[in-house]
Amino acid sequence: MKGIILAGGSGTRLHPITRAVSKQLLPVYDKPMVYYPLSVLMLAGIRDILVISTPQDVPAFQRLLGDGGELGLRIGYAVQLEPNGLAEAFVIGAEHVGSDPAALVLGDNIFHGPGFSGLLQRSIAEIEAGDAGCILFGYAVRDPQRYGVAEADADGRLLSIEEKPALPRSNRAVTGLYFYDNDVVGIAAGLRPSARGELEITDVNRAYLERGDAKLVDLGRGFAWLDTGTHESLLEAGEYVRVLENRQGVRIACIEEIAMRMGFIDPAACYALGERQAKSGYGEYVMDVAKTFAG
Repeated sequence: MKGIILAGGSGTRLHPITRAVSKQLLPVYDKPMVYYPLSVLMLAGIRDILVISTPQDVPAFQRLLGDGGELGLRIGYAVQLEPNGLAEAFVIGAEHVGSDPAALVLGDNIFHGPGFSGLLQRSIAEIEAGDAGCILFGYAVRDPQRYGVAEADADGRLLSIEEKPALPRSNRAVTGLYFYDNDVVGIAAGLRPSARGELEITDVNRAYLERGDAKLVDLGRGFAWLDTGTHESLLEAGEYVRVLENRQGVRIACIEEIAMRMGFIDPAACYALGERQAKSGYGEYVMDVAKTFAG
């Protein structure tokens, strides 16, 4: 499966701090925001990843992440000239996806919870086995009217999906993580722009729903899904990460540690990556986990 991180947009809800820097490069406590969606793809076992951003921001992502080789990844870059909708990621990324299934994660979404890696890998296995063409990830919210809302049966088969409904049929918001079979490339290319002039991801999901090939995975209690689109939510996300990391002694979305534990790199390479950042607590942590892992 190929991965796409959509990290474009102008971040207007976070002005003035995003007037000079991409929202997805802002810090969420101790690391850049983009580390969090990148870590999701890595935990899923995805190693071939395309980062899509604005013309002015792509060079900054390249400076931060490079070609991904140090992490055992292959990271490429593409430009989205205007924020023309989430589904445009599959138009821009069609060559990257090729004939493979694809995962899309939004660059400002943070996921954290127990057993997440296994859940992601099982979902990919369903896509690759042809048991589902589309897998969405639902999260219970108090105010579903603000979100895209999905309704599913007891087996997880998607029954309906609505964008910001006045009378929601469930309290499951559709998060910014989407798994698809290869048909998504053709579906996205065939979409008509909405009234807002955008290629809507909800229209992609409806195409799978109409052919009975979409599923919803409930992230469940004890799981965290955080959006970082406002000043308040950005601060809350940073505080969430700070509290968990300080209490548990682990780092959420530490991409060097994940690369090592997933077998993308060995402990020596992980240690070297930490050593380059040794003057920070983050770098010290990377070196410590590499030494512990190596025994």
